[in-house]
Amino acid sequence: MMRRFAPFLLLAALLAAGCSQFPTITVQPSTPAPATPQQPAPAAEAPAAFDPQASAQVHTELASLYFQAGDPKTALDEANFALRVDPNYIQAYSVRGLIYASLKENAKANEDFQRALRLAPKDPDVNNNYGWYLCEIGRTRESIAYFMAAVSDPLYRTPERAYANAGTCAMRAGDFDGAQRYLLQAVQVARDGAPAARLQLAQLFYQRGNFNESRIYLTEALRAMEPPPAEALWLAIRIERRLGNQQAEAAFTSQLRSRYPTSPEYQEFLKGNFQ
Repeated sequence: MMRRFAPFLLLAALLAAGCSQFPTITVQPSTPAPATPQQPAPAAEAPAAFDPQASAQVHTELASLYFQAGDPKTALDEANFALRVDPNYIQAYSVRGLIYASLKENAKANEDFQRALRLAPKDPDVNNNYGWYLCEIGRTRESIAYFMAAVSDPLYRTPERAYANAGTCAMRAGDFDGAQRYLLQAVQVARDGAPAARLQLAQLFYQRGNFNESRIYLTEALRAMEPPPAEALWLAIRIERRLGNQQAEAAFTSQLRSRYPTSPEYQEFLKGNFQ
């Protein structure tokens, strides 16, 4: 089910950024207290100046939240508003590019990413997002250069994301050695334990036939995943089957069946596709 954000929370965030489409409501007391001659009434404060960049930032963040919640239409509206407020707000072009890409409007996505790169060719978030776009449309090897451009910025706050993305895309390109190198770097620099990168490493080692190593990384990933995603449970089932641990295999199968009975992973289990 699509998740919608509480309107009053969105309103508060927008007003905090000085957005002009919502009026400021002032409630006056029924009988104002008169000022005494000894204490003159204070002068009314001038309204805060509208800050286009701050407003664009808030709307871009809302666009990201709606996009992650599975509501691309509202996300697109928010990104469009951000760019109407500040036509040079770089991150709005980057986020809107991802939204257009999800809608398979690749020409518009590419245009937005190119605009963002012209405005800020070294911005790590823009490079990471454009790299992911290239990976998604099948230009996997070309995408790696943009992920590496992102992590080359020493001030980049989340380099583990770009390393993990590089690992995922290298795997898609069949470069298992490169994928392993990037994913291990993601684990090394991450502050949160990088469960997604560890899951990718588990999948990589499984594909390479190293089932014990795959189990180690999957176990570490599962510690930070609650509830565990279907893909992790399905991988766990296949690892334990390969290692001959029937009890563990049955336990993971029970979880997959009870949590995700309609998932593609459970359908693969029912078909017996254990590769």
